[in-house]
Amino acid sequence: MKILLPIALAALVAATAAVAHEDHDKPRFGGVVAEAGHYQAELVGRSDTLTIHVSEHGTPLPTAGGSARLTLLAGGKKTEVTLLPAGNNRFEAKGSFDIKGAKVVAALNVPGKPPKTLRFALDDSPARH
Repeated sequence: MKILLPIALAALVAATAAVAHEDHDKPRFGGVVAEAGHYQAELVGRSDTLTIHVSEHGTPLPTAGGSARLTLLAGGKKTEVTLLPAGNNRFEAKGSFDIKGAKVVAALNVPGKPPKTLRFALDDSPARH
């Protein structure tokens, strides 16, 4: 009996970690998710706003004092966009963006963490509003 309790606890901890890890690649905000190391970032692309939500192991990472830069490749054009911290774990840029079928490279600098580069592919659906 004394041996079964530690084994049961270890199995419970492993199962909890596995379930938490499964959520890493699932969008929470209607965007596209990419991972780089322990980072997860979700890019929500709209024709007038680009937002990146950043987390680490599912825990939101504060973006205040950080920076983000996107390179959008769409319609044969390359567009560079700077996103600013926008509260909690978000970077955001407002403007007019051609995101239909875009390939996106994001360079993220979150305070206290090493810089990360992530890649996203937005679908070919019309830009959402």
